[in-house]
Formats: sequence, structure tokens, C-alpha cells
Amino acid sequence: MNTYTIRKNLKRLSGLFLFTAILILTAFVVPGTKHPADKGKWVSLFNGKDLTGWKIYGTEKWYVDGGTLVCESGPDKKYGYLGTVKEFKNFELKLEFKQESNGNSGVFFRSHIEGTKITGWQVEVAPPGHDTGGIYESYGRGWLVKIPDEKENILKMGEWNTLRFRVVDDHVTTWLNGIKMADLTDKKIGQATGSIALQIHEGGGIKIRWRNILIREL
Repeated sequence: MNTYTIRKNLKRLSGLFLFTAILILTAFVVPGTKHPADKGKWVSLFNGKDLTGWKIYGTEKWYVDGGTLVCESGPDKKYGYLGTVKEFKNFELKLEFKQESNGNSGVFFRSHIEGTKITGWQVEVAPPGHDTGGIYESYGRGWLVKIPDEKENILKMGEWNTLRFRVVDDHVTTWLNGIKMADLTDKKIGQATGSIALQIHEGGGIKIRWRNILIREL
């Protein structure tokens, strides 16, 4: 065997060893570990079948019907929440909602819930004329951003609407049906983390459908 052949065989063996080592290391990656390549990918928070990944707070109704997530006032007519088990810091979220009755609700971010008391920030979902897309701080400073009158016609009551919002450190931006509704920079928000939560407002008579609830971490 000449020198050239020996070198060629050694090169092949080195490549085979490297490939084998990669396979072994991959096999020992902890299941569920988030790879850097996963960051920025859209992930569904609602599977269209059940409430896997969510937790109910309160006695109001949360159920799946026809592939949509429904929140509906119960006989107690109190506040109710459906929160994600997982917490999120920096992310972009988009979803569709249809207000079949009343429609006073919202989507909380960086929130914490005890019973039916929630702390955090809400992107408002409400009947026409009540600041859908605005930002409200629960059990805190109240309204941080309200919607100007000229944007109140963007909400389509009784139809499917698309809500999107982006939270990065202390900066929050919201859009309703593709139109920017709020743009806020707030130090207190920047210091927090927590879950995503859908709300049923107290008072009764509320029924809203949700679908295509997608999130991507940033």
C-alpha cells in the first residue's frame, strides 16, 4: 500500500469518526431542549381539539367547538381567565377572534394569576367604542394607551378580527386588522415576565370565539 492510499484511507476514517461522534452527541440532547434554530418560529398555542397547554381560572366557561376556542359567561357572571402553562418574555403573538355576544375580553401578557385576580398587562378586546387594541395594566395604573376615536371603526363586531402584538423588553406594539393601534415603551413592563391569558369580563352575557393562536419567541 503506497503513501497516497494510506492518507486517503485515514481521511475516510476521520470523516467516519466525526460523523459517528455527532450522532452520539445528538442522541444525548435532553428532550424538549430548545435549539437556537427554533427561535423565531411560529408555534400554535391552541391545537383546535382541547385545552392542552392552558389552565382555567374561575368558574366561567372555556371549551372547544368546531375547532375554535370559546369563552362564555357562566352563571356566576364573574371574571374568568384561561392562561398558558408556559411563561413568555419577548415574543410576537397573533390570533383571530369573533365577538358573538358583548365581546368584553382581552389578551394578557407577562401576567400572573391567583384565583381570578390577575396582574400584568392586557391588550384590550371589547365592544365597538371601547378601545380594542389598547393597553391596560390590571391592578396597577389602569389605561396606558387608549385608542383614538378615528380608529374605533377598525373593529368588526360579529366578524373575525385579527389581533397581533409584539412585546420586546420594554416595548409593546399592537395591531388590529393590520392597523397599528398602540405603541408603548414602559420600564415596568420591561422588568416583568409571565403567561399569556385570555379574559372573560365580569357581568355576564359574553361569548367570544378564538382561533389560529400563534406565537413566536424573539
